[in-house]
Amino acid sequence: MNIQKSNNVVTTFVLNEIKTANRALLKSQKPSTSGVVFLVGAGPGDPDLLTVKALRLIQKCDVIIFDNLVSQQIRQLFPAQAEILYVGKAKNNHSISQSDINQLLINKAQQGLSVCRLKGGDAFVFGRGSEEMLALKAHNIKAEIVPGITAAAGCGSYAGIPLTHRGLSQGCTFVTAHAEKTLDIKWQALAKLDHTLVFYMGLSKAELIETQLIKAGLDKNTPVALIENGCCPQQRVNTGQLNQLSSLVQTQQIKSPALIMIGKVVSLAEQLQWFNEKPSIDSAINELTQLSA
Repeated sequence: MNIQKSNNVVTTFVLNEIKTANRALLKSQKPSTSGVVFLVGAGPGDPDLLTVKALRLIQKCDVIIFDNLVSQQIRQLFPAQAEILYVGKAKNNHSISQSDINQLLINKAQQGLSVCRLKGGDAFVFGRGSEEMLALKAHNIKAEIVPGITAAAGCGSYAGIPLTHRGLSQGCTFVTAHAEKTLDIKWQALAKLDHTLVFYMGLSKAELIETQLIKAGLDKNTPVALIENGCCPQQRVNTGQLNQLSSLVQTQQIKSPALIMIGKVVSLAEQLQWFNEKPSIDSAINELTQLSA
């Protein structure tokens, strides 16, 4: 597998790829056969949650361009024959700008290649997939969307926390706590919804979320959950109350990627907990094999 160990090395390689491709396109007098870009949701981490189409594209595409939130378990599925390019972003550490990612996708497609643009969760839920698709469409490049399980659904389920539950929550609202410039959240509207609230990219804003929701009228005793590395073997779930949210982040040393869930449904987590108790499929198959031998 040709995944680079150093993101810095990979980033330099990707940027050089963009520059080289741009020069080649400028020199070429003949239009190249356009390829296709698949914007693929990789789901929340567990490779078993990949869609059949997502797995097929990972196995068959010429190029895989992937994000930071694509889990290590899924990266292990990348085939050796594919060109693998890392374009991940973490807080205060963007390996490559969004405009350069857009250009990279355009360049690869214009070389006639099939591209699997792999994103954690779903490409159209806080994944900037629509921005990339607009850039591709502007260059008349064929692009397809392959939906993935978004973190709210996947991590909530693996933590035993339903997004809705009769008598507790009739709706759910997804919120990003990350903004390119100014964070503009209607806190009073969120507090009055009586929905399950799910905050993506909210770890560094935990104190703000806690303070603003209580100030807006949400009960300070509202149950909250922090789900770290959801849907992965190292998943951790910490629960408490809204007025404990920021202290939970500190005392439990919660690290990204982590999801914040707020609402009455969190009270069901202990009763519905199953992930750490489930027998692995491999062990179950081994037991059946031994019994039939």
